[in-house]
Amino acid sequence: MQAPKPALVSTPAEYIAALRALRFWSGLTYRQLEAKATAHNYTLPASTIATTLGRTTLPRERFVDAFTRACGLTEEDVEQWLEARRHIAIGERAPAAGKPAATGDDGDGPAPGASAPSRLPRWRRALGLALAATIGAAGTLVVGSLLDTSRSPAAPPAMPVTGLRMLAVGSWALIHPARTPSMCLTEGRDRTGRYETAVAAQRLCNEAVLPHVFLEPIGADIVQIQWHHPKYSIGCLTVLLKGAGRDLLEPRDDCADDNRAQQFRIEPFGPQATPHFRIRPVITGQCLSLRDQDVEAGAEVVQGRCSGAADQSFLIELIQPPQAPGKAVIQRSP
Repeated sequence: MQAPKPALVSTPAEYIAALRALRFWSGLTYRQLEAKATAHNYTLPASTIATTLGRTTLPRERFVDAFTRACGLTEEDVEQWLEARRHIAIGERAPAAGKPAATGDDGDGPAPGASAPSRLPRWRRALGLALAATIGAAGTLVVGSLLDTSRSPAAPPAMPVTGLRMLAVGSWALIHPARTPSMCLTEGRDRTGRYETAVAAQRLCNEAVLPHVFLEPIGADIVQIQWHHPKYSIGCLTVLLKGAGRDLLEPRDDCADDNRAQQFRIEPFGPQATPHFRIRPVITGQCLSLRDQDVEAGAEVVQGRCSGAADQSFLIELIQPPQAPGKAVIQRSP
């Protein structure tokens, strides 16, 4: 499959969608991209990559330079991406009657002393980072033309999750227990007190403003469930397999596409006419449900034997991206 090209993009949202498609094409995780960038004498933290690709504002030129090289593009291809970015930046400035619009390129030089943050094991202990927004709806139209799906069976399918009209590069969502659709899966606590950090639980949607939930397809009917938070950055829901939190779901900042404990199979559940889904951790093949079939706010999400019970049925509502632009810092090593 050929690398995506930026020739058809014309807005910042489309450009970000194209960069996400490029990341998909590369097959590299955020950590692997960080290592590749280091090989090209760039400091490009995995957290910066995730945050930048989650926004709708035009990324900095230094980010594009480092990121496209890390994805494995040639010098000629890198220059095409940089040139496409320059054209979009000029277009953004034009209507402002001499006042440059914000392009995400403020202070293009490296920040003094900037360096990659230390790797932290859990999302709840991460340092404050900018909120990742998303690819906007404007990015939807260009993704199909960016990826040459006719040349490789590994290309993302038109509908990455059966029965769910997600974008090939992922979509923002609300996940509702089907029995209690006014509830959303969000951040909660283990009510037994045995596990002390944040876990997935159900709460009233109007109280569950944060974190924002992003579903990123990583295979046919398989997604990574990401939590995006303005303070704690990005955490991937991870099934706990042992210890005090066994069978609970915890958001962890060490997201990796090949971590099977962070992969969830989404499959239609119940009568064909109902848009209900079952969510199954790939690592165990079990099903997510509410602990003890509880319907109360605060009930923890757990994995268990697939029984067909009503508490294993979920509604997935695709929503528009949250709007909260941030900034990223990329440092070029001497």
